[in-house]
Amino acid sequence: MVDAAPPPFTTLRVEVDGRLGRLTLDQPDRLNPIGAVALRELAEAARWFDEQDVPVVVVGGAGRAFCAGFDLRELTARPPEHGDHPGALTPALGAAMAEAVSTMRALTVAAVQGPCVGGGFVLALCCDVRVAADDAWFSLPEAELGIPLAWSGVPRLVRELGPARANELILTCRRVPAAEAHAIGLVNEAGRAGPGGRHPGRAHPRARR
Repeated sequence: MVDAAPPPFTTLRVEVDGRLGRLTLDQPDRLNPIGAVALRELAEAARWFDEQDVPVVVVGGAGRAFCAGFDLRELTARPPEHGDHPGALTPALGAAMAEAVSTMRALTVAAVQGPCVGGGFVLALCCDVRVAADDAWFSLPEAELGIPLAWSGVPRLVRELGPARANELILTCRRVPAAEAHAIGLVNEAGRAGPGGRHPGRAHPRARR
């Protein structure tokens, strides 16, 4: 393990406070969307934490939202004269992000407040533990938008909720409030995460692998 300054990020913030790490989506004015840049940076931040002596990492969002979902500007942006469309690489980047976060050495705790939508929902599913503030809600709007639920979101949701419940959430695109999310087993605790995702994670045996 080494103590090193984190790389410079533009869409998120990385902090270490003693033995606790924090990985925070940090575009609060836009409700923390996840686009290609954020996906790259999330994977890079996960790899950076793997080099630190940090047993617990809290994953959260700055401001009043965990994550508003995929950055839809990338779907409507005009492609450059030479090169790929801005959203062309996101399936591969999303899969890499999901793998990097879900296999982190540290125990990961998703601390969710406000909207947790689409790609943000998948990010939360990649964490070992999920806690939700009273105002948190979860949604997968991909079917309404006519885009696939990628980034390993489907198998992760099926693993957590079973195929019937997963199909319902994917096909209806409805909002699931924090209390219901807790009742169906989507989150471990409800009403415990405060603004900005401040939640005291506890060490876990997996964090010492």
